[in-house]
Amino acid sequence: MFKALVLTQLDRQTQADVKLLPESDLPEGEVLVEVSYSSLNYKDGLAITGLGKIIREFPMVPGIDFAGVVSESADSRFQPGDEVILTGWGVGENHWGGMAEKARVKADWLVPMPKGCDGAKAMMIGTAGLTAMLCVQALQQAGVTPEQGDILVTGASGGVGSVAVTLLAQLGYRVVASSGRVEVNGDWLKALGASEVIDRSELEQDSRPLEKQRWAGVVDTVGNKVLATALAQMQYGGSAAICGLAGGFALPTTVMPFILRGVNLLGIDSVACPIDKRVKAWEQVLELLPESYYQQACQTIGLEQLGEYADKIVKGKVTGRVLVKV
Repeated sequence: MFKALVLTQLDRQTQADVKLLPESDLPEGEVLVEVSYSSLNYKDGLAITGLGKIIREFPMVPGIDFAGVVSESADSRFQPGDEVILTGWGVGENHWGGMAEKARVKADWLVPMPKGCDGAKAMMIGTAGLTAMLCVQALQQAGVTPEQGDILVTGASGGVGSVAVTLLAQLGYRVVASSGRVEVNGDWLKALGASEVIDRSELEQDSRPLEKQRWAGVVDTVGNKVLATALAQMQYGGSAAICGLAGGFALPTTVMPFILRGVNLLGIDSVACPIDKRVKAWEQVLELLPESYYQQACQTIGLEQLGEYADKIVKGKVTGRVLVKV
């Protein structure tokens, strides 16, 4: 038997309960993992609260990422005792995920634990940190350098945003962090490396197709009007790496920033990211994140607290990363 957070549906309402389940209930897969840690991401919050159409089939164990130790493997790439990480691949959405003491998954979905890392540190980074690293790498590959000017990070108080602020600052960029809770998180964001913190409301106003040039690059986790305004303020040849829709999936913009300023819109997906790209991103994020990040930007909860924190994260009331000790 193992403990798991199980989502069921009753009268179209999602119910989340911690239950004891037999190992035989686990879905198919070549590798059985004893899960040590997971993390709470925005998508998990939508799934647990039922506010987003994340789960299609019930019952479901949520958790889009986890770290743990292999206990059984039918694939030669992994042996019992190996430490592994999983992020993405629809786990926690259409395949039982990491908010449980055990998970059975496909071997292709697993990444060996990088040197110098452990389960707790891996999930303090988690899907959010991996996504942030992919955003930063995309900006670098697009030719955005620190000398070109300010980098805007939207939704900076969240998981992706807080890691992005830290990574960009470590790489020498001048970071402007946008947050809906400046009075609460302003000093914290500056401690992570932001040079300036602005209120989200500055970016939520209706903007003209082109505004005064301000940003050399953008990491956007919000979408909608916030992204539209950021694009209108991009410098000539600037690039925006987009990875989230916390403010909605719409994009009320025009072609003007793209055809008159040569702005690049870089879509970032971590769910189906190729394994070689994942490994490189894990290596770089572990190299760049200072130890102070783990102390300043992370909090730890248990399975029983997930309902409470899922509600908080979808309401924008969670700061930084939430580590789930399974």
